[in-house]
Amino acid sequence: MTIQPDPEPLDVLVVAPHPDDAELGMGGGILKMLADGLRVGVLDLTNGEPTPFGSIERRAQETAAATAVLGLTWRGNLGLPNRSLEANLESRRALASVIRLARPNWLFAPYWEDAHPDHVAATRLIEDARFWAKLTKTDMPGTPHHPQRVFHYFCVHLRGVWQPNWIVDISQEWAQKRAAIECFHSQFIEGRAANPSLIDRLEEEAGHWGRLIGVRYGEPYATREPLGLSRFGGIV
Repeated sequence: MTIQPDPEPLDVLVVAPHPDDAELGMGGGILKMLADGLRVGVLDLTNGEPTPFGSIERRAQETAAATAVLGLTWRGNLGLPNRSLEANLESRRALASVIRLARPNWLFAPYWEDAHPDHVAATRLIEDARFWAKLTKTDMPGTPHHPQRVFHYFCVHLRGVWQPNWIVDISQEWAQKRAAIECFHSQFIEGRAANPSLIDRLEEEAGHWGRLIGVRYGEPYATREPLGLSRFGGIV
């Protein structure tokens, strides 16, 4: 599938297995980066369907609404198969081509441990495509490009006790992040009568991460590579 990102390079490209994963895992971080003037794009690998209450058309409408709430610089969908996502050569080439055209400094991928096979495959695919994007003597579109960093957000289907490398204070962003998540009505609201609701549980989880750093709401992140600091002013 051919995708033409915004012609001006992105600072950050968040790659998500399904529409809604970027909002769930790092909606607050996306809002913070945009507020700092960074150009942030999201690439959904699949359309996320079928699901019990969704459809391809409805999911696309929900994605557009969430994109507007976040105010993303760019969003695309690679059109890979939901439920059977694989880190194969064809998919690697397709994603590497987008990276070469979008030219982000940072990539964000799902956390590498998960019960959802699509999430595990997505992370492997992203890391492989990052390497391929820098290749020369290839007929992939664009020019060679190697994002400086791959970071990982948590949108995990395992009940575990996670140890992130850092937590971002999203106290000011939580309400807008929640509004973006609620755009996916077919996924998180319709057919879910639990009390507390799934959205309320997500808020409790954000509160847990916030408490660990002494703020109202937090969002966890991880990295396989060392994280460098040029100053200590941003540490809470």
